[in-house]
Amino acid sequence: MSEFENPSDEAIAKRLAETRRIAVVGLSPKEGRPSHGVGSALKRLGFELLAVRPGTDEVMGVPAVPTLRDLPDKVDMAVVFRRPEHVAEVVDDAIAANIPALWLQDGVVDREAAEKARQAGLFVVMDRCIYRDGVPLMQAG
Repeated sequence: MSEFENPSDEAIAKRLAETRRIAVVGLSPKEGRPSHGVGSALKRLGFELLAVRPGTDEVMGVPAVPTLRDLPDKVDMAVVFRRPEHVAEVVDDAIAANIPALWLQDGVVDREAAEKARQAGLFVVMDRCIYRDGVPLMQAG
C-alpha cells in the first residue's frame, strides 16, 4: 500500500467551496471539546451541520443520528472527531452512505482506512483541522 498523502491545498479549497452540508461524527455537546468548537465555527460560517452521535436526537441545536448510514439526507462531507480505532467503521459507513468527502481531524489517523475510502472514490483529508487549515484555504481561494 502506498503512503497516504493529503490532497493539495488547491484541491482542498475547491472541495470546501463546494461544500454546504457537513455531518460531524463525534460532535460533542460539551463546550470545551474540539468538536464543539469546530462545529460552532463551521455553523457560524454558514455550513449546515448534522451530528453523528448515538444516543441523542440533537447536539448544539442540530439533528443527530447514530451513524452516517442513518443520515436522512445527502451531505457533502463528513468531518470525523473519533479515535483512530473507530475510523475503519466510519469509513465503511461513509462509503455505504455515498458521502463524497471525508475529513479526519487532527490526530485521527488510520492510513489503511483512509486509503480504502480514497479507493472507493472519496475525497479524503487526514490529520488536519478543517477550521484551522481548511477554512483559510477556502476563504483565500
